[in-house]
Amino acid sequence: MATSTNKSGPRASATRKAGTKTTKPTAASATTSTQPATPVEQVQQLAERAVLVPVGAGLIVRDNLVSTVRSLTTKYSSREGMERELKRYERRGATARNRFERQVRKTRTRFERDLRQRRKSLERTVKQNRRRFEREVRTVRKDLEKQSETLTTRVEKLVGEAQELLGSVS
Repeated sequence: MATSTNKSGPRASATRKAGTKTTKPTAASATTSTQPATPVEQVQQLAERAVLVPVGAGLIVRDNLVSTVRSLTTKYSSREGMERELKRYERRGATARNRFERQVRKTRTRFERDLRQRRKSLERTVKQNRRRFEREVRTVRKDLEKQSETLTTRVEKLVGEAQELLGSVS
């Protein structure tokens, strides 16, 4: 080969300095090119793709189907395999049921606790308000009794004075 890929040799450095090195596409690089050079090659590539894509997709589907059928036949081909799978499903169902029941119990307990706390708080508030109301009623009653007594004594005094005045006039 006339062109060397060794860049440390004297020949490569001389050609690099001279700038006369020209690269030609080799046969290997021309066949690995992904871009078609001519419009005919472009049409040919599109036609190939139009055929190969569905074929490849069909093969992938077939492979997936074959592997699924194989796994199912190995699991369910014998009575023991079928029973093993059924027990597996039963265990998984029991686990899910138990998990659900635990969650329901936990939620119910939390709800009942919250309800008890709210009820106690409400009862406490009602009791405090009732005591406050009774205290206010007693205070108002005492004030009314005092004012009633004061009013009664004043009225009796005024009646007594009026009777005196009437008795002195007659």
